[in-house]
Amino acid sequence: MNIDAAVISHEPFIRIAFFVAIFVVISIAELFRPRRILAASKQKRWINNLLLGFTGTVLSRILLPIMPVGAALFCLEKKWGLMNYYHFPSWAAVICGVVLLDLAIYLQHRMFHLVPVFWRLHKVHHIDQDIDLTTGLRFHPLEIILSAMIKITAVAAIGAPPASVIIFEIVLNGITMFNHGNLNIPKRADSLIRLLIVTPDMHRVHHSVIVQETQSNYGFNLSWWDRIFRTYREAPQGGHELMKIGLNGYDELKYLQFLPIMMVPFEIHREQ
Repeated sequence: MNIDAAVISHEPFIRIAFFVAIFVVISIAELFRPRRILAASKQKRWINNLLLGFTGTVLSRILLPIMPVGAALFCLEKKWGLMNYYHFPSWAAVICGVVLLDLAIYLQHRMFHLVPVFWRLHKVHHIDQDIDLTTGLRFHPLEIILSAMIKITAVAAIGAPPASVIIFEIVLNGITMFNHGNLNIPKRADSLIRLLIVTPDMHRVHHSVIVQETQSNYGFNLSWWDRIFRTYREAPQGGHELMKIGLNGYDELKYLQFLPIMMVPFEIHREQ
């Protein structure tokens, strides 16, 4: 698919602009319509969660020779990948690319929970003692790099058009902040929205300390995958206001600090 070269070259700046705009909107909404009373220091959490996300993003840009959009352009030129091998109408290729990349992220998320070495990295995301939009940015830098490598592989296998990769990256960042948001959405509206995308009430279940609830609602964008693969859970058994967020055994205040968080994957620690 032909894409304006200017859009491709300015892709990082486009993503940053969308990120800042969505972050500001959701942070304001959290102030006026919070779902839960936060237990931990918001200032400490925000500083360290943002620092984790920033560190991982910078390192992935430095260490990886190519990013997902670059991989899409390379595969398009070489005619590699499913959608470059078979002819798809441009609009269909973009839509299919976004949907298939979202499926790949769902499967990656399940893998990160099931494989012990990956879980050591991913549990950094889960030991946040509250959940709000910055939890959606709280990933260990090694997980961010690994996720980028998996995404590049998925882009190459799918042959996803560059446009679908750009759209997917923007949507993934935005909806991840949205569905981690401490947002009080009316139940009827939530029920309608979650027919298509993952809502805060839907994803919050996944951050419960109860193992059976943690092992549900893996989706980030589209809510279909949890229903298709039977990992969907409607609500936490204790209710959203009273449910405990995090992982058992990780209640210490040190896990709000950057360096102890960075060392979590390397600790000899009780596993959940």
